[in-house]
Amino acid sequence: MKNRNRTLFLLTLIMWGVGQLSAQQIGIKSNVLYNATSTINLGVEFSVSNKWSIDIPVNYNPWNWDNGMHLKHFAVQPEIRYWFCQKFNAHFVGVHTHYSLFNVGNLPFNTFGENLFKYRYEGYLFGAGLSYGYQWALSKRWGIELTAGLGYARIEYKKYPCGNCGNIAKESHKNYVGPTKLGVSFIYLIQL
Repeated sequence: MKNRNRTLFLLTLIMWGVGQLSAQQIGIKSNVLYNATSTINLGVEFSVSNKWSIDIPVNYNPWNWDNGMHLKHFAVQPEIRYWFCQKFNAHFVGVHTHYSLFNVGNLPFNTFGENLFKYRYEGYLFGAGLSYGYQWALSKRWGIELTAGLGYARIEYKKYPCGNCGNIAKESHKNYVGPTKLGVSFIYLIQL
């Protein structure tokens, strides 16, 4: 009798899960701002209830430009979102984390008090933040999303005197508080 009850319980859970899966929505997205820097990016957002979703964007930039500039990086920034109306529609707030590996150099600007033109920086960063966004439906399947976030990042890096060679000139870290997320994304929605 115990096995029969256990089997019925498991079948009930499976059927409930299949019923939940049939109402699942998934958004596939690409951030136009990252595309402008030649960064390959793809995000997947899963609905977990009528008001909650989980967004997982991944970014990758392996390129060197002709003048020796490079903004190589791999980054992931998962986020839990709460939708004020319903998922994939109108206003949302989120809590995100971020992690990135980077190798940047010969860029024509300074950042965090460091000269990115004369030196190459290699390292990683991690942190978390809060975000706000809005999503517009363009059709049943297509949409546009704007999002911005503020947060904290711990940046650990090594500084080198030239683009591809040299001994370590400095090994340090920075604590950063400020913008951690910015996006203008096109979204394609899939109903499962």
